[in-house]
Amino acid sequence: MASMATTFASSVSTKTRTSFLDQSSFHGVPMASPTRIQPIKSNQSKNTPITMSATPYDLGSFTFSPIKEAIVSREMTRRYMTDMITYADTDVVVVGAGSAGLSCAYELSKNPDVQVAIIEQSVSPGGGAWLGGQLFSAMVVRKPAHLFLDELEIEYDEQEDYVVIKHAALFTSTIMSKLLARPNVKLFNAVAAEDLIIKGGRVSGVVTNWALVAMNHDTQSCMDPNVMEAKVVVSSCGHDGPMGATGVKRLRSVGLIESVPGMKALDMNAAEDAIVKLTREIVPGMIVTGMEVAEIDGSPRMGPTFGAMMISGQKAAHLALRALGLPNALDGTSVGSVHPEMILAAVDSGETVDA
Repeated sequence: MASMATTFASSVSTKTRTSFLDQSSFHGVPMASPTRIQPIKSNQSKNTPITMSATPYDLGSFTFSPIKEAIVSREMTRRYMTDMITYADTDVVVVGAGSAGLSCAYELSKNPDVQVAIIEQSVSPGGGAWLGGQLFSAMVVRKPAHLFLDELEIEYDEQEDYVVIKHAALFTSTIMSKLLARPNVKLFNAVAAEDLIIKGGRVSGVVTNWALVAMNHDTQSCMDPNVMEAKVVVSSCGHDGPMGATGVKRLRSVGLIESVPGMKALDMNAAEDAIVKLTREIVPGMIVTGMEVAEIDGSPRMGPTFGAMMISGQKAAHLALRALGLPNALDGTSVGSVHPEMILAAVDSGETVDA
């Protein structure tokens, strides 16, 4: 189980256009300066002057209210332990807080009666969504996933078939702030899902441990884990890597699925459609979403475009709602604001839909 402990957790086509200097910094012929592409549309507000307001306290003679160190320790411990008790038996556990996992949890959290626990091995949730790709800032989102950005009230530059957020961190921080403020959601970061709870061929929860403990099982004596039971587990561990694709690999190792072929080479157009289409309940009690779908189905990787992560996460949420017997877009019974693209994705994947 030590090897599982170190792995299970975490978790359109366009040219890059840049403004160049008229003169190359190298010796030789000066580089031509291409025309800068202007957005066809934009929902960005016009620049307005920013004025500083007075602070509500005196910065010249500032002091904090007194506190005992023990109070700080007690407040953190009491509240965290209360969360552990509350979510020891919960409705949905989302493993991996990347763009797909966060989108799934956000969609689920719209129903205040659904308890959602998010398990993230890293200290910082967000996965690869803090940057667009190759350490570049901008995030490209193909339409119609921009409707999800409208819901989140995230500004972007709009092109004909896609939109661009000026920094991927704007998406990640916005969805996190909205999601984590909801009372029915708890993020357990720096926590690893070491294994699955499986009863009678059904996934019934996850086995958890502190991430630093999980990463050091081979260097210490046995440190037993904890557990978190759930009616539904959503695995969004991402593509293969130190912390990715391990949910489906565990299913294979226990014989619940036959193979995990791994994702194929990059094809953005094929990849994003396939990831949304193939988001599904892979075995009873466990739904796969995001790039983990590409790993189990051998679909292409999609590279630095994020629309499929958002819509796949939303679809996974509605699959979970259906499994819980609650209103959902897949049955056409959703009571919230659901984009029609969710229905279309379900139809494409062969789901039964009464819209």
